[in-house]
Amino acid sequence: MGILLSVLIGAVAGWLAGRIMKGSSYGLLMNILLGIVGGYVGSWAFGVLGFQSTSLLGELISATVGAILLILLVRAIRKA
Repeated sequence: MGILLSVLIGAVAGWLAGRIMKGSSYGLLMNILLGIVGGYVGSWAFGVLGFQSTSLLGELISATVGAILLILLVRAIRKA
């Protein structure tokens, strides 16, 4: 997958994760950055679990899950 497509999927995933994880929002830009990094986290986590995404929808789902995990991690660190 091209780098531009990965960034675009990550940006959409970050926006979706921000909408799913309501509460104190980090803003659109931070949600997009979390989505881009979350794409890598989600791909890694799904790979560890034995799932391989072969479609754009699968990539979007794994990136969104990764972004949600990162949002949870950031919230836990900010509380500590």
